[in-house]
Amino acid sequence: MSDPYASRTSVHEQVVDGFGTVRVLPLDPEADAGVIHRWVSEDRAVFWGMNDLTEQQVAEIYAHMDTLATHHAFLVVRDGAPVALLQTYEPEADRVSECYHVRPGDIGVHLLLAPAGPDGGQPGWTARLVAVIAAHVLLGLDRRRVVVDPDVRNEKAIARFLALGFTPGPVVVLPEIDLPDVHLPEKKAQLAFLDRRILFPG
Repeated sequence: MSDPYASRTSVHEQVVDGFGTVRVLPLDPEADAGVIHRWVSEDRAVFWGMNDLTEQQVAEIYAHMDTLATHHAFLVVRDGAPVALLQTYEPEADRVSECYHVRPGDIGVHLLLAPAGPDGGQPGWTARLVAVIAAHVLLGLDRRRVVVDPDVRNEKAIARFLALGFTPGPVVVLPEIDLPDVHLPEKKAQLAFLDRRILFPG
């Protein structure tokens, strides 16, 4: 089966024994809107906040993000199949900065995994995928610490982050953002942090 993403340049590529080749590609708002829209429309993605959007609206949101220097979106593919949506951001340029003390070297991450495929339920599948993403974010981008802010009601995501080695931080209330190009409702979130030294000592 040919790889439909083979012609696209990756920002990170890693071969994982027994898992496959994982590539992190800059998101193409138009080309990838269909895949992302399918994911964010599912009930399981309710905390992503895009359940009711059209495919065109999803494309417009990521086209706007593509104009920002502080927020970036990526499509993660494994052996040519899309497996995750990764967003990174500078915490000091985000509402989360109002809720915790940002350290030099911090980077914010939002991660939406694709629906489980035929082998998505295999033990260690998520851990191996996240290890590649962590290598890109912490080593490739040379950052010291990852911060995540899942909705406090999203118990599955919180449990997953803690199982992957994140340390829980405080429960905070992210303030509402109401701008011409962006509207984000107030969110009660569980902060969690992953220090580079935990995964990559030395």
